[in-house]
Amino acid sequence: MNILLVEDEARVADFIHRGLKSEGWLVSVAPDGETALVMVAEADFDVIVLDLMLPGISGQDVCRRLRAKGNCTPILMLTALADVDERVAGLRLGADDYLPKPFDFDELIARIEALARRAAGYHRNTAGEHLLRVGALSFDTRSLKAASAGKPVDLTPKEREILKLFLSNPGKIFSRERILSTVWSVYEDPQTNVVDVYIGRLRKKLGDGGEVIETVRGAGYRCRAPDRD
Repeated sequence: MNILLVEDEARVADFIHRGLKSEGWLVSVAPDGETALVMVAEADFDVIVLDLMLPGISGQDVCRRLRAKGNCTPILMLTALADVDERVAGLRLGADDYLPKPFDFDELIARIEALARRAAGYHRNTAGEHLLRVGALSFDTRSLKAASAGKPVDLTPKEREILKLFLSNPGKIFSRERILSTVWSVYEDPQTNVVDVYIGRLRKKLGDGGEVIETVRGAGYRCRAPDRD
């Protein structure tokens, strides 16, 4: 998927950029509305992630101009504003979806995927089970109880969220940025090793079962899929 991210805050743009790239997508970044309009005129994108508050041409104006030119690329607007009227105005101008900041990175990914599916003319329904299992590890998303080799493991809320993320997506690599945004709702790299520290603690608590949580050098972490050697 080819995505255009329009975001003027450099650190936020860099963080989101790295997170989207970790999904295997092509991502171009425009720091303002004028640049975005030029980039859209020169290349085709599958989805545009457009910040509302931009210097110069606002996100609303970018959306208005694109739609006036007949451009139908799905647009997901991001905003720090909680004003319902602002969101409604953006949707009426032609935005396809709205996501207020701060947001969960998983929700951002899901909304981008949903827009892409909608544009392609189909929709896929998914359903998750409340009991997650990979190897000797299990986690009940209803009772929030974790176990390793059948033995209960006492986890902190953050450790539970990390375990749930991995067990829900066996074999999928998660960058540190993705883990930070999902578990801590952090959208700028704090330049700390908090993710590594928590995963180290989680592995220790899980004992031998924690071996399925692998470090992928230069990329992040993943939960080894059941059929992986």
